Amino acid sequence: MMKMAVNNLTYIVLLAMVVSLASASDPNPLQDYCVALNDSKAVVFVNGKVCKGNTSNKVGSMITPANLVQIPGLNTLGVSLAQVDYAPYGLNPPHIHPRATEILTVLEGTLYVGFVTSNPENRLISKVLYKGDVYVFPQGLIHF
Repeated sequence: MMKMAVNNLTYIVLLAMVVSLASASDPNPLQDYCVALNDSKAVVFVNGKVCKGNTSNKVGSMITPANLVQIPGLNTLGVSLAQVDYAPYGLNPPHIHPRATEILTVLEGTLYVGFVTSNPENRLISKVLYKGDVYVFPQGLIHF
């Protein structure tokens, strides 16, 4: 009787271990990243929403923010995101973030980026980025 109880307990433990290895997930999305816009005149539609901003302005770029205004749950976390679309030869005018470091990832194409170090050198550090490259702009330094 005791041997049968031990065998049953062994089977139950093995079954529990096998079942605990099972997992479930949602199907893969159709794209890795897409900030949805309500501009029906833009070119690319994925999953029913426009994914690329209108870059026909004088600097040739469009910033689509995803910050506290769009995602209230980010309140007090110090996090914000943005998608920046560029026309060929489009620009990101030099700017700073006094309280934040910026991390940029190139999703397609190439992009010339850089920042200027602080005093006394004020040296330009720049690089051409390619698809998949990641670049970090230090907090408080002017960058483009």
